[in-house]
Amino acid sequence: MKRFATLVAALIACAALAAPATAADTLKKIKESGTITIGHRDASIPFSYLDDKQQPIGYSMDLCMKIVDALKSELKMPNLKVVLNPVTSQTRIPLIANGSIDMECGSTTNSVERQKQVGFVVTTFITGTKLLAKKSSAIKSYKDLKDKAVVVTNGTTNERAIKELDAKENLGMKFIPSKDHAESFLSVDSGRAVAFPMDDILLAGLINNSKNPADFEIVGAFLSHDPYAIMISKDDPAFKKFTDGVITGLMKSGEINKIYSKWFESPVPPKGNNLKFPMSDGLKEAIAHPNDKGA
Repeated sequence: MKRFATLVAALIACAALAAPATAADTLKKIKESGTITIGHRDASIPFSYLDDKQQPIGYSMDLCMKIVDALKSELKMPNLKVVLNPVTSQTRIPLIANGSIDMECGSTTNSVERQKQVGFVVTTFITGTKLLAKKSSAIKSYKDLKDKAVVVTNGTTNERAIKELDAKENLGMKFIPSKDHAESFLSVDSGRAVAFPMDDILLAGLINNSKNPADFEIVGAFLSHDPYAIMISKDDPAFKKFTDGVITGLMKSGEINKIYSKWFESPVPPKGNNLKFPMSDGLKEAIAHPNDKGA
């Protein structure tokens, strides 16, 4: 038993030493491997989702590809290979933390809690939790969800926000777990759940892309504050400085406004619908004064 305990302690010590080394120098890793691996979502419209050819597109994907272009120039690697790796709400943080992906280009909230595990580039979008419900349901606020079925996407800040409210006010909500936003939306559409708490912009994208947009509405006050950012490895100052520099460069030049307009104020694939979602004052302020402090 003593020898076994010693072996376990040695393995733990080795793991502790090895963990930061696998994610400490992303630029070096990219240079040596000739590839950059990007994590993307499949239904986070219009940030990161699949088009009719099953290729990831969106606002966050465009921003990440600007970083890729800058890397090709900085590292003198015009043929840098981009590997696209699908992620979910549950897998995105572990895959960044263990070095499987180099950037996560989706709709991830930069929070103080998450900063303990991963790093973030400067804020690129600001949203918050609201409720998706059918217009016929009469749901107008989280208080209307007492004793009702509510679907939540696992691993999201929205799940935490609604569960904290439920516990605080003893509403007795019946939570239905879901693996992704598309599945959560279907739960409301089918009547399995009466509401789906999620960032308002993602709800707008899901409604806009649904078969019957007029059946749904986004209701209630904001239940959380959620600044989005591209996720990267923790404790990698060189890669953070580089990625921050690319994004703040887009902000200073005004190019990010054009990218925003492309995805939020213009027709987007696959249906060609326009979200008509003008830039908020909060995002304008974030662009004018970039930061990565999170929520």
